[in-house]
Amino acid sequence: MDSADYQIPPYFRQAPLLLDSLGTETSVVQDETVSECLPLLNAINDPSRSPFDFNEFGLPCLEREAHIGFLHQSLDEFPAPYVGIDASRPWMVYWALLGLYMLGEDVSVFRSRVVKTFYSMQNPNGGIGGGFGQDAHQAGTYAALLSLALVGGEEAYSLVDREKMWHWLGRLKQADGGFQICEGGEEDTRGALCALVAISLLNLPLLLPPDSPARDAGLETFKDGLGEYLSRCQTYEGGIAASPGGEAHGSYAFCALACLCLYGPPHETIGKFLDVDALIWWLSSRQYAPEGGFAGRTNKLVDGCYSHWLGGCWPLVQAAVNGPGDSAGDKTRDVSENLYSSEGLARYILCCCQANGGGLRDKPSKMPDSYHTCYNLSGLSIVEHSHSYGTSDGDDPFGSAFTWQSSEAQIPSEWDANKVFDAGAGVKELHPVFVIPHGAVKAMRDWSLARPLDVQGAE
Repeated sequence: MDSADYQIPPYFRQAPLLLDSLGTETSVVQDETVSECLPLLNAINDPSRSPFDFNEFGLPCLEREAHIGFLHQSLDEFPAPYVGIDASRPWMVYWALLGLYMLGEDVSVFRSRVVKTFYSMQNPNGGIGGGFGQDAHQAGTYAALLSLALVGGEEAYSLVDREKMWHWLGRLKQADGGFQICEGGEEDTRGALCALVAISLLNLPLLLPPDSPARDAGLETFKDGLGEYLSRCQTYEGGIAASPGGEAHGSYAFCALACLCLYGPPHETIGKFLDVDALIWWLSSRQYAPEGGFAGRTNKLVDGCYSHWLGGCWPLVQAAVNGPGDSAGDKTRDVSENLYSSEGLARYILCCCQANGGGLRDKPSKMPDSYHTCYNLSGLSIVEHSHSYGTSDGDDPFGSAFTWQSSEAQIPSEWDANKVFDAGAGVKELHPVFVIPHGAVKAMRDWSLARPLDVQGAE
């Protein structure tokens, strides 16, 4: 049966018609990537495959049980050669737990193991490191907090020393409004997002602690100067860099956008501090055809992890464009339909990123790992769900961040406007800012709200 009968748009079935005649190292590896993806994107025409392996849009099924087994293996003990990534242990726990949740597994059964793992990682001076005796680091703290939220419960929430966390984050706040990633470390957009995630989930005082060096520069709260710092991270291309003057990068774009969604209502904050039109142009340029996936930077290759880092930017940009309420309302354009291809992203993930035997990968030539497994699944979740938020009541400085809701997406087919595209993956929804389940966000936040910190200098 011809692939056209399966409603596959031609730009996902053939190499680009326009090619630059100048050959470079970049163009060579790009051609190699297209060559390895095209047979998988056109697998419906492979005579060795049964047509029953594909849905009406020519997409293979998500190998759910194989991926579940792969993620369970990634929660086992690792052999000695893995010591080189010891500082990434909080991340490895988070990727596996989140991936299992999206595949429909109950991750609360891992609560005791998670608490036992992170107990020794909490630094006496605040924050969480990659392992016992390691310096506290915002990236590890972020992954650990989200893991604790995923498993939930008093045992997990009470592990964190919130007062020491407040003082530690205060020491990371910088005079220019940004945050260091660790004491004495680099200052970048990652630090900004990680800090606001911790402050909001744990209900830490918004006022800087008295011992914060940023107070010497006249700053009083964790938000002071932050929007202006992120604004300086936007590049001439329209994307977002790690820090002012750097190269635009997909993961830093997500960090900046999610941070601004915590800073305030996205329709107010994102347009205030970023050039949204330039950002949309840059984001749209990161998706390639025929692959359908995203590349993290200009003139780079598609990579499955950007299904999250860049795919996850779109609900946040859409929020900035549409405002609160129904994200797919008639009043404005629907950026998920018009500015990037949800169908293309689903095709890349399901056709090119699933590995035989379980796990998802960067691209067909790479091996699967828990990082790419998690973030490919997150990309599918973005495709299969629409997101909206509301305005919050009261004076909660993070109120709007806790009003987000998700619903099943209705995506018009790019081949037949009378049909609704269906990826058929059935991946569970996530909070687009916190990247954990909505219920997990609410449970940790409610627990923290019920236990306000009474600390000196936070009145």
